[in-house]
Formats: sequence, C-alpha cells, structure tokens
Amino acid sequence: MRKVNAVTLFFAFLLVPFLSYGASYYEGKTLTIVVGYKPGGGYDTYARLLAKHLPKYLPGNPTIVVQNMPGANSIIGANHLYSVAKPDGLTIGTFNNGLVIAQLTRVEGVSFDLTKLSWIGSVANDAAVLTLRSDLPIKTVDDLRKVKEPVIIGATGPGSSTFDFPALLKEFAGINVKIISGYSSSADVMLAIERKEVDGRAGSYASILPFIERGLVRPLVRTRVSVPEIEKLPVDEDLATSAKGKAILAIRSTPEAIYRPYAAPPGTPAEAMKMLRDAFAKVTSDKDLLADAKKGKVPIAYVSAEDSLKLIREVLNQPPEMAQEIAKYIKFGD
Repeated sequence: MRKVNAVTLFFAFLLVPFLSYGASYYEGKTLTIVVGYKPGGGYDTYARLLAKHLPKYLPGNPTIVVQNMPGANSIIGANHLYSVAKPDGLTIGTFNNGLVIAQLTRVEGVSFDLTKLSWIGSVANDAAVLTLRSDLPIKTVDDLRKVKEPVIIGATGPGSSTFDFPALLKEFAGINVKIISGYSSSADVMLAIERKEVDGRAGSYASILPFIERGLVRPLVRTRVSVPEIEKLPVDEDLATSAKGKAILAIRSTPEAIYRPYAAPPGTPAEAMKMLRDAFAKVTSDKDLLADAKKGKVPIAYVSAEDSLKLIREVLNQPPEMAQEIAKYIKFGD
C-alpha cells in the first residue's frame, strides 16, 4: 500500500504543472501586453488589435490590457519584460525590432538578453521606407542627392527606423537630408508633415501606407524586406557606395523580418508558452482580426518563435569588428 501511495504521489506531482496551466488557467485573470511606446504608434496599434481578438484563443478567455511603457526607443519596456515582469504567462511584451542591434552594440542601459526571452514570435514583417511630401518636386533618390538645401526629415530618435534609416542613407548613399528628432511617436511625425513643419519621414511601410494612399507623401526608397506594392523601389543597400555601407544597411534591416515581435519573460513555463504560441498562430489567421487589420491597413504575417529567435541569433552573431562599426552609426536614445 505504501508503494502504491508513493507512485500515486509521484504522478500527482508530475500533473501539477499540467493542471496549473490547464484549460482554465487564464479564467478570471488578466493578461498584460507591455508596449515599449506610447499610444498611437504602430506597436500600440498591433497590441490593441491582439487584445481584442486574442482572448478567444486562450483557455479561460482572459481579459487583455495594454500597458504602454515608453522610453529609450522601448529599451525601458524590454528591460521590464526581462528583469521585472513575473514569468507566469500573464505578461508579454512588444518592443522595437531593432533592439537586437542595441544588444549587439552594447548600448548603455540595455540589461536584457533577447536570446533568453521566451519568444512567441512576430505578427508582421514589413519594409522600412523613406517618404517625402508629395507636394515637393523631389521624385527620386537622385533628386534627393542633388537638392541644394537639405530636406528635413522628422524622427522619434536614434535606434528607430524613423532616424536610423535616413541617417544611414545620408552617410552611405549621399542623400541630402537633415534629421529633426525628438518626436514622441511616429504619429506625431506625421502630424508635423501635415503641418509642413518637416518634409518627410521614414518608418514602417504599413504605418505610412494610409498617408501614401491619401497622397500626402510618396515613397522613394525601401529596405530589403518588401511587399508587392513597393517591390520596384530602389533598395537602400544597393544605393550604398561602399562595401561597409552595404553591410551595415543589410544588418540594420534584417530584424524587419520580425517587425512586430512578441515575447514573454525568461523562464515562463513551457505549458504557458505553448498556449501563447498556439493562440498567436491561430489569431493571426482569424477572419475577424484580419478584417479589422484590413480596415486599419496593418498587414498580418505570423513568424514563429523558432524563426524569430533564429533571426535574433543571426544578427547577434556578427564579429566584434562589425559590431564596433555598426555602433559608430546606429545609436539609441529617447
């Protein structure tokens, strides 16, 4: 009888994690999505779309809330996810896909290791584009190289595609621009364009698409990741005039294959991660979510946790000398 009880107790302990993260785990609970930017930008838009549709794919149909945690181009939010948030399956986060460059170049303030996060995947891949106001006479990259006075580009700050993309084009492709940074979100940059305070903006094609369709801005150049509508635009690394420039531009744009990444804190139990990954894979094919995404003109493309982590490791695997070169040109800040 004692042996039977011991065996029973042994299997009971094995079942504890399963029961803890079983069909009703999320019932009556709240799942928080930490967004590394303030409301109104692309990362926030995707998070709120997921908050609306994700609950039905999680056991127990939890409430989902979005917690905006802006600062240092989402380094603050990523640090919180890595070091502060509990690894209980109730907190996930989204952050600048370019933070892998911040880790590679050992940016001050980075306390996370992206390879140790519990990856869920990405809900989109996208190209960065440089756009200018349509009322300007500049229609090509060559025009932008030849203008006498610098064209003013609005940006949030170093470490974002709004800043780094045009800065690298200026350095390695000879475009004549002046970058004004300090805007608190990409939405604020677009407002500055509407007011003609600045002449253009770089950033996610999906985020800028509504303004392209309205005729407010026109795209001039893109990064290597593409979508059919902008396939014929010149690619930044092809415009670079040096091998070093081509390499740096290529590495900078590589993370755009996981443009809207999602992860949970390190050590989040495997059972919880399976539920989250399954839910993300399903919700990105959900007809209601896709209908809302189409209305909002935000493309959806699920990239698995495995593929996301593979890409992160690919970028972090650069030799030290390349990391040092990249650090000269790509900075991070508010």
